[in-house]
Amino acid sequence: MQLGVIGLGRMGQIVVDRVLAAGHDVVAFDLEPEAVATAADAGAEPADSILDLLERLGEDKRIWLMVPAGEAVDATLDELEGHLDGDDVVVDGGNSHYEDSVRRAQTCEGAYLDCGTSGGPAGAQLGFSLMVGGPEWAYEALEPAFDAVATGPAGHERMGPAGSGHYVKMVHNGVEYALMQAYGEGFELLHEGRYDLDLEDVASVWNNGAVIRSWLLELCEEAFREEGTDLGTVADRVEGGSTGTWTVQEGLEQEVPLPLIYTALGERFGSRADDGRFSRRLANRLRYGFGRHEVPRRE
Repeated sequence: MQLGVIGLGRMGQIVVDRVLAAGHDVVAFDLEPEAVATAADAGAEPADSILDLLERLGEDKRIWLMVPAGEAVDATLDELEGHLDGDDVVVDGGNSHYEDSVRRAQTCEGAYLDCGTSGGPAGAQLGFSLMVGGPEWAYEALEPAFDAVATGPAGHERMGPAGSGHYVKMVHNGVEYALMQAYGEGFELLHEGRYDLDLEDVASVWNNGAVIRSWLLELCEEAFREEGTDLGTVADRVEGGSTGTWTVQEGLEQEVPLPLIYTALGERFGSRADDGRFSRRLANRLRYGFGRHEVPRRE
């Protein structure tokens, strides 16, 4: 198949690389010429504008947006307006709010798929987990691309109608907050507790057969190996919070109690006060592990 990719940051370049590796054709565009050149070096057909990208695509256009959530998505859709019809498909692979996705699906001239994407830059090798909302026919039309970008056919699924993909990803991120908080608190107790422990050794043992083994725990082990048991200069500041806030707000609206996610979100906001909590410092470093987010450091 032929896929147009708009937005060639870290995640967008991974989409390009994995789709090309699966034997498909890619037309690529980004506001930064250097990013377009990188995609071209990988084998994509470069476009110098969104209009140029549209002209290079076939009759039934398949377009994957990997631009920042919010105004950038709407601005891109505005540029696509007037150039799509009901046989075309647009995928929003960013972290959009599900209500925005519902609105966009109602106004987009083509079929609109909201695609929650999990896996971070590690997806370059492993593939992503994709949670997709939107029309079933459009999902099926994009399955070759989803197979390529995800870990394989088992790594993606249609969740339901418009908005459902980003809704599931929103809750996924809330769960992620709570898991990071649980690991942070446990290791904080070990760090401050009765024994002088090598926390890399603890994480390594837990990762081999323990009930609580996971990829996040592997990233804890990586953090202690690279930063030391005391986490060195890693600061007590955990960035992010938007998707966790959305999750808590939805819990309130649906009258579903989310005490763990709420507490984890509160800890993120509390970390901005910089009171030195070890659990927050570990959560800070874990965000680098799975998403290669910048690690704020103590002076």
